Amino acid sequence: AQLVESGGGLVQPGGSLRLSCVASGLTLDYYAIGWFRQAPGKEREGVTCTSGSDSSDGSTYYLDSVKGRFTISVDKAKNTVYLQMNSLKPEDTAVYYCAAVRLGLGEVTLTGNEYDYWGQGTQVTVSS
Repeated sequence: AQLVESGGGLVQPGGSLRLSCVASGLTLDYYAIGWFRQAPGKEREGVTCTSGSDSSDGSTYYLDSVKGRFTISVDKAKNTVYLQMNSLKPEDTAVYYCAAVRLGLGEVTLTGNEYDYWGQGTQVTVSS
């Protein structure tokens, strides 16, 4: 299985980016998917997670600092997960990773150590 992220870049504060994570070798329907980030000198943190089988609000969680600004979504037809990031702040600067783990239907987790598959990461830099 492989996860490939794209969409990172340099953006000014207040701007937007959309990250994509294309999955191959696994069907997202059976997995929980998370986005994580790691800034220089800081520990990795979970940003958001959802269920590949049910990405409704009841199965989606966000880090408090990104609530209302970031949105995770799943396109089952494309086997792709998106992270829409709006109102970006300098403190959002980090390498962003998508990850997947096979859990029960509708189950999710924001604990990185529980994830089995990881992408290579994409750099997001928010700076004027």
